[in-house]
Formats: sequence, C-alpha cells, structure tokens
Amino acid sequence: QVHLVESGGALVQPGGSLRLSCAASGNSFSFYAMAWYRQAPGKQRELVARITSGGAPNYAGSVKGRFTISRDNAKNTMYLQMNSLKPEDTAVYYCYANAVTKAYWGQGTQVTVSS
Repeated sequence: QVHLVESGGALVQPGGSLRLSCAASGNSFSFYAMAWYRQAPGKQRELVARITSGGAPNYAGSVKGRFTISRDNAKNTMYLQMNSLKPEDTAVYYCYANAVTKAYWGQGTQVTVSS
C-alpha cells in the first residue's frame, strides 16, 4: 500500500507561481512512475505531467514551458513547479503513482488562479 499526500495548493493571482509537493509512503518510491493530474469543475480529470522512475519528464501541451515536474527519491517526494499561472489552471491537482501492478492516488490539493 502506498499513501500519497499532496500539499502546496493555494489561491494565486494570474501570472503567479506555486509549487506542489507529493509525499509518498513506503520504500519503493524510486521505482514508481509518477504523475500529476488535475480536474476542473465539470471537466474530466486530465494528465498534467508525468515523470519516469529515471526522471524523464513529459508534459501536456497546455502546461509545457510553464510547469516543471521533478522528483527527489531520497525524500520520497515529487514536485510540480507551476509558473505563469492562468485562470484555466484552476483545478484540484492529484498525485498519481504507478507501482506496475497497482496505481495509487492522493486526495488532491486545490489550486485557484484568480484576481
């Protein structure tokens, strides 16, 4: 069982920045492919960014160049640095772990971009 806890969500003005964190339990974090998803009100959950166990990132087109995904295996933590935030980035952001035979989700953290 893997327990994921997100943090860092907040209300921020357009053009601002936030850094989300996802802390994972257990001893196998370094083996997991990880990802950030988001879900806006009335919309389906969508992939924002993912990172392989080796640290290779991949981004959705809507966030490329603005968001950076990273991981610190020594701290069992994944990050999402979000810059140049837009109102359309408003959503609940979820952490996801792919442990090969099973997938895990965090509880989500709210990001609201508004003036």
